[in-house]
Amino acid sequence: MTRYADIIIDISARQLDRPFTYRIPEELKGHLQLGMVVEIPFGSGDHVRTGYVVAFRDKISYPEEKVKTIIGLAGKQAISAGSGQSEAAEDPAIRLASWMSRTYGSTMITALRTVLTARKKAAPVEKRSIELILSGDEAAQKLLYYTEKHQVARARLLKELMSASPLPYELVTGKLHVGAPTIRSMKEQGVLAVTSTVSLRNPVKLGEVDSDHKTLSPAQKSIVEGVLKDYDSQDPAGRVSLLHGITGSGKTEVYIAVIEGMVRRGRQAIMLIPEIALTYQTLLRFYRHFGDRVSVMNSSLSEGEKSDQMERARRGEIDVIIGPRSALFTPFPKLGIIVIDEEHENSYKNESMPKYHARETAEEIARERGAVLLLGSATPSMEAYFRAKKGEYRLYELSERLTGGELASVQVADMRSELQAGNRSILSAVLRKKLEERLASGEQVMLFLNRRGFSGFVSCRSCGHVLKCPHCEVSLSQHRDGRLVCHYCGYEQPAVKICPDCGSKYLSGFRAGTEQIEEVLKKEYPGARILRMDADTTRRKGDYERILSSFANEEADILIGTQMIVKGHDFPRVTLVGILLADLSLYAEDYRAAERTFQLLTQAAGRAGRGLVPGEVIIQTYQPDHYSIRHAAHQDYKGFYEEEILYRSLLRYPPAAHLLAVQIMSENEDEALQAAGRVREAVQRYLDEEEDALIIGPAAALLPRLRDQYRFAVYIKAAKYDTLVGCKDVIEQWKHTLDETGRGQEVLLQFDFDPVNPY
Repeated sequence: MTRYADIIIDISARQLDRPFTYRIPEELKGHLQLGMVVEIPFGSGDHVRTGYVVAFRDKISYPEEKVKTIIGLAGKQAISAGSGQSEAAEDPAIRLASWMSRTYGSTMITALRTVLTARKKAAPVEKRSIELILSGDEAAQKLLYYTEKHQVARARLLKELMSASPLPYELVTGKLHVGAPTIRSMKEQGVLAVTSTVSLRNPVKLGEVDSDHKTLSPAQKSIVEGVLKDYDSQDPAGRVSLLHGITGSGKTEVYIAVIEGMVRRGRQAIMLIPEIALTYQTLLRFYRHFGDRVSVMNSSLSEGEKSDQMERARRGEIDVIIGPRSALFTPFPKLGIIVIDEEHENSYKNESMPKYHARETAEEIARERGAVLLLGSATPSMEAYFRAKKGEYRLYELSERLTGGELASVQVADMRSELQAGNRSILSAVLRKKLEERLASGEQVMLFLNRRGFSGFVSCRSCGHVLKCPHCEVSLSQHRDGRLVCHYCGYEQPAVKICPDCGSKYLSGFRAGTEQIEEVLKKEYPGARILRMDADTTRRKGDYERILSSFANEEADILIGTQMIVKGHDFPRVTLVGILLADLSLYAEDYRAAERTFQLLTQAAGRAGRGLVPGEVIIQTYQPDHYSIRHAAHQDYKGFYEEEILYRSLLRYPPAAHLLAVQIMSENEDEALQAAGRVREAVQRYLDEEEDALIIGPAAALLPRLRDQYRFAVYIKAAKYDTLVGCKDVIEQWKHTLDETGRGQEVLLQFDFDPVNPY
């Protein structure tokens, strides 16, 4: 019997965003599966294209001679014998892609590319591991020797091997920050052995490891029991839970215990962690519980390794996958739970089409697969806490540190008073005093500044002209050698000494970069060992781990950096965190600015005092009375939420209402502006009967021009999400009409629901 397959062509064109039917050749009958990538003849010239199989059918409603035949599978996809039943199976990934396409306004092919992983045949590879070969007493004596000799890296590796052996070689050199020379010397000393095995790639294979089960507190145990009970009862009211726990309250122990409960039930778990928070310590805690039944997905893996982890998940060889946003699409056959740690992080929102949010998408996956979703954060997103307060999520709270210790003490330095007192330095008097105390006592310091480069924008003090990128309409950043650089598209030009607008020679940069702070500290404290960590010092592969390794090995006294240094890192010797220009993020043209500032300051404060010595945090600001800074200083999330939600309600911003940002782009500025006006008109007609909606714009986007594309935005606020989906559909219909006139190619559209970043 002739069978057919519906295929989405791998072309990102709105007019082709529909399935095309093809005949299945004899050699693929019984083997072709939903989601597979195939080669097909397409168009009048029968050009070979690729496409995704999204459905099967036995009948067609048009002449047989008009139907073309699939050429074959694309790439190195495996055909397994006896897989004929898969033709009739419903692939949840296809349904998810369809949901994402409808919900976020992308084409089906774009959603499929996001959801479906490459189905390649995994080839065996050689993997290295490090194994301890000393006895317990010998290892203890050697550890004492390393500690006395201050051989920090050797001591740390030996301590971890005494706890869990063997360890993957890449894990030790990457996350544990131990270099190859250290491993080689310990091997020569007869402490450890390096072995190689050939197998399917598994970046975290540990074999048997010792468990470090900890006794849960009554509060932790209650949360674990509640989440598992919701799963067992399949109660829709408990489909999603939010765990609000202060730093150090033991959220990770709760995650592990809940996942253990799922594994005992024969189910699998997805554990999402922001990429920057994937520390060795966090991963090792999971490995000690789940051994080689846990795997990891992150940007450090090759495409082949990522594909292998997907294949191992399909085969049921692993129970837990840990990774950033992309791990959400792991094809577990028996998914029981999705955990999203640090759920407030912006990295959970995809910034390319489809602009999905991991939280919303995970909720849909959980609903579809009969799983539960557990969100956790010390500073929950406004959206998650709002829904928890409304009763849509179950709310659990951990308000005490697991160890009984206290959060770091926070002091606010008013930089306005510093200026009035004659202090023009980047360091306040109190921060300088605390810094000098730490240098004298041998403790470590972290200084955080959310800027990069030698200085920010360069402006003329005579006329106010700002030097901008000719392609992106953003200010150029001046670096040490005088170069002016655009950090969006990479445009560079030499230093400018004369204002191109008025001819004045009074050009200067806003000197608030990490590099400039490094120079000041080196001049004032020549004996201090200083490291700088920002986008400019981590350009090459390995730079990120190298800097963290040096700081972890206590080879530096001060670590200066941008946002990447204050999240996900645990350095016990850090007892002081200085936050410079804390209110800089408040100046962003973004309704989430206060929320982000509060979260950032609270998370930064959590880096201090994580060891035995109490920590201190100094927040330097020009707006000490701003509610986000005031509540961050007291680490009072609920107080901040109450003030922020009032502001959101008054101005109808998420989560009090919903927002759709429509971005209209064209290389022709007039075309873009005219199209933006048409978008507004189409939405206005649709919303005539909708009283609870508001249209803003069109207006130039925050970046009016990017990579030679002029950008305008139209914003739509509405109480109901479905209203905005209807607006999106109307705009797409208008665009389809424009495409039919032949002018559609000149205008590009993007939709962003409840955006986390401004246009």
